[in-house]
Amino acid sequence: MSSRFPFTANPIGWFMVAYSDELKPAGVMPLHYFGRELVLFRGQDGAARVLDAHCPHLGAHLGHGGCVIENSITCPFHGWRFDGSGSCVGIPYAKKIPPAAMLRRWAVCEKNGMIFVHHAPDESYAPTWDIPVLAEHESQAWTGYMRRRWRVRTNVHEIIENAFDVAHFCFVHGAIRLPESKVTMNGPSFQVSSRTAFDTPAGVMEGDIDIDTFGFGMFTARYRGLIEGIIIAALTPIDDEFVDVRFTFTVKRLPDEAATAFVAQQFMEDACRQLEQDIAVWEHKKFLPRPLLCEGDGPIGLFRKWARQFYPVATLRARAI
Repeated sequence: MSSRFPFTANPIGWFMVAYSDELKPAGVMPLHYFGRELVLFRGQDGAARVLDAHCPHLGAHLGHGGCVIENSITCPFHGWRFDGSGSCVGIPYAKKIPPAAMLRRWAVCEKNGMIFVHHAPDESYAPTWDIPVLAEHESQAWTGYMRRRWRVRTNVHEIIENAFDVAHFCFVHGAIRLPESKVTMNGPSFQVSSRTAFDTPAGVMEGDIDIDTFGFGMFTARYRGLIEGIIIAALTPIDDEFVDVRFTFTVKRLPDEAATAFVAQQFMEDACRQLEQDIAVWEHKKFLPRPLLCEGDGPIGLFRKWARQFYPVATLRARAI
């Protein structure tokens, strides 16, 4: 458990571990997330699978030199072969497979050109909700994905809480007034709809932002104003101190391709600038279990009650959130 936060850095839910095009057919990738070593591989059936990485035989890492045979992965050290359930299905020099020759299997889903793993303390926590399919993915009306990535010293909780901290939009990001926000919560997801205004060299620009959050691992931010654009934000704990943050961008095409490219670049650069303004605060701030809030701060307390569902009770310190 991180000393900076009174709760685990690894809540329950779906978290992105790779883009689909990063894992080629029969591909193998080592992963380090949730403070653990994992291996991601794609079987001949096209399905992505994730297992604990170290072979129970003598500890070799399957992600470094392991190879795919049909829908299983073979250890590079002694050839032990494990299927997608984590069961050892073959040892080339032994007739009998030890009953304990098993690796933990992690639930995987692949949607919107992204591969997600369901994190939980153990396999008894089955997924209870799904990552949604985004209508804009692969739509010809929208541009192809543009990508940016950061390694941030913070906790996924802090990043998601940011959406409820309405006052910071004025003092960190330059909004000329507090956003007019409406929050709707529904199980593992919530939506924040806001009307914002920023002072730019071209004058005051107003627009609407709809943030849809799915657990702590993913949110989409849809912007409507002079342009229509979407940010798909994926937040994955690396360990107790760091989070892997990926922003994926797409904008609705304009009649002119050059104008589309210019608008898309400006949209991406502005979103990255705002995120990096937040990072400068997140990496040095202290999480306060009982913050001194006042009128105008936004529904931070409501968010923290919602957040409890993603933490096993045993990982929460008394009255932390």
